[in-house]
Amino acid sequence: MKLSRTTWIILLIVFNIVIDQVTKIIVRADVIPGSQTPIIGDIFTLHNVENSGAFLGMGSDFNPTLRIILLLILPTVVLGYVVYYILTNKSLDRNSLIGFSCIVGGGVANVYDRIVYGSVTDFLHIDLSGVFRTGIFNVADMSVMFGMGLLLFASFKGKKTIKETS
Repeated sequence: MKLSRTTWIILLIVFNIVIDQVTKIIVRADVIPGSQTPIIGDIFTLHNVENSGAFLGMGSDFNPTLRIILLLILPTVVLGYVVYYILTNKSLDRNSLIGFSCIVGGGVANVYDRIVYGSVTDFLHIDLSGVFRTGIFNVADMSVMFGMGLLLFASFKGKKTIKETS
């Protein structure tokens, strides 16, 4: 049985949402809020932090109306447009399609958290002894970053193909 392009897009988006939500359910149930648990020494640690803002807590100090507009309404409109775009633009290459689907899945998962819980549960942290250090993040954030990486890759790959044919 061959699945349609639309079905694959929807399944990929739903997969990203489900994986994110399952990990957050586990963290909320089993990890003490505010705790820090080593997974790989101090390099990779597990936390349970509620983030009422966006990336790295930005916007957490906004007034409630501005927070609703910038962290719920605007992302929902943008995500809706991206879904429309990927469903209707049949010329997207596979990497772009997967990238956009991961971005939508991660975005929807975090918007869902903001609606249901009033904040987003973040729980992973990487610290490579000051060489590289992340904020505390979650699987939805990883989906969005992976999707952005794929879009960048597809963009460079597309430009290379155009130059080769010129």
